[in-house]
Amino acid sequence: MHRLNGASPATQVRSSGAQLTELARLLDDGKIRVVVDSIYPLSDARQAHERAAKGHIQGKIVPAVSM
Repeated sequence: MHRLNGASPATQVRSSGAQLTELARLLDDGKIRVVVDSIYPLSDARQAHERAAKGHIQGKIVPAVSM
């Protein structure tokens, strides 16, 4: 994959229902796991972006949306 200034180009992924079902099974079975670096309330989106810009992220940065 070509990188531009160290960043990956934007891509769009389309998942099928079958792929999502398989992914859910793998998650349920503990064969794969999601690593979360940090969770920010949506109101702190700016801080989440600043965290991402610092680098050295050890997982996903997750926006928390309250209902």
